[in-house]
Amino acid sequence: MFRVGAFLVTVLVGLVSDTPRGEPPETITVSAAVSLTDALEEVAKAYRAAGNGEVRFNFGPSNMLARQIVNGAPVDLFISADDAQMDVAVASGAMDPATRVNLLSTRLAVVARRGSGRRLRDWRDLEDPSIRRIAVGDPAAVPAGVYAKEFLQRVGAWDRLRPRLVPVSTVRAALAAAANGSADAAVVYETDAAGSQSVEVGFIVSGPQAPTIVYPAAIATHTPNRAAAERFLKYLRGSEARSVFARFKFLIPHPALPAPAPR
Repeated sequence: MFRVGAFLVTVLVGLVSDTPRGEPPETITVSAAVSLTDALEEVAKAYRAAGNGEVRFNFGPSNMLARQIVNGAPVDLFISADDAQMDVAVASGAMDPATRVNLLSTRLAVVARRGSGRRLRDWRDLEDPSIRRIAVGDPAAVPAGVYAKEFLQRVGAWDRLRPRLVPVSTVRAALAAAANGSADAAVVYETDAAGSQSVEVGFIVSGPQAPTIVYPAAIATHTPNRAAAERFLKYLRGSEARSVFARFKFLIPHPALPAPAPR
């Protein structure tokens, strides 16, 4: 009788458990834009501490990540720094368009090396003859560079400043070029500038001249860890994660700005 009772207790415990006894929560792989590195690492630390499961990150330029995903790289969740690269991943069938959301936003900042004495109050100061090299993400591929090009086109300075632009592989590389003085100025994200002690922000791009910057996120179509990916994406949109993002100067897209329809 005792043995039967013990067996029933064991069965009941197994029934009320979310996962098999002793089995850890799933590990998910998240490919994310390099500009999200610091904020996402901190968010994931809190997520793990709460017992929600392990998150493994693959950070890099959004265009490179999209290529990896299209070519079959294993991923459960993709967070791009612009719509164009997410469109590529969705069009390939790798990402589920029904799960696509606009997760975050930010603004462009024009920076120079701290202590350089450069006065960068608005875009006109970039035309000063002393500003010979302006580091930007590659406008042909890197989202930060695409946004920088849009900004300069909006103010009518693209053609004049184009010869001074130094295209680099990531927004972090543009920031580093300004920080070490190899570029006289750089156009980066406000979020990256806020995390650097080596640069000074000349001005934030705002108003009609500012491009709309979004970080779309989507879950992989054929992920074997769909429930875990959904759980982490929900956490990223919750109040705890948003408080972390706010400390890193990220913005939450306006509710009226939906993710684009599948193309």
